[in-house]
Amino acid sequence: MVKSADAFRTIREVSDVLKTPAHVLRFWESKFKYIKPMKRGGGRRYYRPEDIHLLLGIKQLLHSEGLTIKGAQKVIQTNGVKSIINRGS
Repeated sequence: MVKSADAFRTIREVSDVLKTPAHVLRFWESKFKYIKPMKRGGGRRYYRPEDIHLLLGIKQLLHSEGLTIKGAQKVIQTNGVKSIINRGS
């Protein structure tokens, strides 16, 4: 069964989309206050489509542009979260 584009995704699904390990996504959550997946019982994470676009934008900042976490945080503060979400779209 294929999920709709607006469906929430588990951390495993997001990990597959970003080609990034789940532990890295959890680490990014601790460093970027803007990443806020919905959490259900037992701490299971569900990511909205805009969360995934934000993660894609952060990955681009860190991996493609070579910024450090502090540098990426500064870019987000300067340009706003929406600009980073648009990068990941």
